[in-house]
Amino acid sequence: MNLNNPKTLKMAFIIGGGILVLLLVVLVAILLSRGGDEQRQQANGSPLPPSGSPDTSTPSGSIELTYWGLWELENVMEPIIQKYESQNSHVKINYTQRPFAADDYEATLHTRLEQGKAGESPAADIVKINNSWLPRFEHLLAPMPENIMSSSEYSQTFYSTCTDDFTGSDGQIYAMPIGIDGLALFYNKELLSQEGVSQPPSDWDGIVEVAKRLTKRDSAGRITQAGLAVGTENNISHSADILSFLLLQNNIDVINEQNGGLVVDLSSQQARSALTFYKNFTQRHEVWSPDLPLDLDMFFRGNLAMFFAPSWRVFDIIEAAPHIEFDVVPPPRLEANEPVYYAMYWGEAVSISSPHQEEAWKFIKFLAEQETLQQLYASSSSIRAFGQPYPRVDLASEIQNSRYVGAIIEMAPDMKSWKMSQNPTVEEYINLGIAENDLSLTEQKINEFLNNL
Repeated sequence: MNLNNPKTLKMAFIIGGGILVLLLVVLVAILLSRGGDEQRQQANGSPLPPSGSPDTSTPSGSIELTYWGLWELENVMEPIIQKYESQNSHVKINYTQRPFAADDYEATLHTRLEQGKAGESPAADIVKINNSWLPRFEHLLAPMPENIMSSSEYSQTFYSTCTDDFTGSDGQIYAMPIGIDGLALFYNKELLSQEGVSQPPSDWDGIVEVAKRLTKRDSAGRITQAGLAVGTENNISHSADILSFLLLQNNIDVINEQNGGLVVDLSSQQARSALTFYKNFTQRHEVWSPDLPLDLDMFFRGNLAMFFAPSWRVFDIIEAAPHIEFDVVPPPRLEANEPVYYAMYWGEAVSISSPHQEEAWKFIKFLAEQETLQQLYASSSSIRAFGQPYPRVDLASEIQNSRYVGAIIEMAPDMKSWKMSQNPTVEEYINLGIAENDLSLTEQKINEFLNNL
């Protein structure tokens, strides 16, 4: 081709221009097609293909959740939190282990959640509540969304007490457990062995008989070795829980809904019988006394054969008295009644003031999944005797034969509690009724408290 020829040069410009226009048309078509595909994929909820640059629609750590824990150390929770964050890069979990004393924690938690709801100061997004505290805290918590877990799935996954305890007045669920616990019977193996007893009887008549045999006195008649710590309010760590357990064993509906509120009824003959049975361990059977030291201290010294407590008291004994050989079994039953045991555990809940309620619930569900609970149990067991007993029915077989926690798993299917029973104020009024030998006073005080919720 002769480019010096004017006609040839003109023809080259025309052809080149046509090619350029054609290329531009093709490029525009490709871009429009790609944009349409993205819009269709977004509308259908399907992921977009990698573009070679990170997705900036949800920045890393753009959602921060504050989580108040109680039992687990930060170094136990950190690997679990890191795993969740790696799977959900837009979420950052800030975990704090809070100091625990039942009255201090309950009061602090309630105040902070109230302030958060009122907009006065931020509250934690995720908190722990006791299994009997829901009536006092329900208005401060966000219910579990159905898309997190349906009510039917929840009731099939966890023990029945969890559904009963954490279902609110509106029928919605307000907390999810990552552990289960209850009132168990602790016993000194050496003291029982000295009387030819391998472990405590499973019925109350047998317990009374063994407790009497295990009670020793000095020449002045004072108890030097107690058989069973029951009967008083001042020197028994879980006195209110023991009486609450006896009320449930007597098939008493302690608390009921009435005119849109909660009412406690302790006026029945069964309730009075439960209190009398409790007091008889000092007044009739004389296996315990109000002038003895605290039951835990007596057990640490090897001067108490049996006492009632939740499983976490194991850690106190191992730390304070590692020389004591002891074990844990379910408490005795009333043979004429269906088995019932007293539930004492905690659940994770979401503050109603949290700006990220659904994200908080997603994390709670992650905590309660099988694999996470197994990891948490293993990590906790590496630094203490055991982790939190599993609240999931499908994990029972893994620890049902384990020392200490096996008793909890045996009890779990038949656990119950009554709402507000472990509230510090209510416990104070139950102990008042024990001291005064008068449950009508307890009933009056608790109902006044409930009216002010």
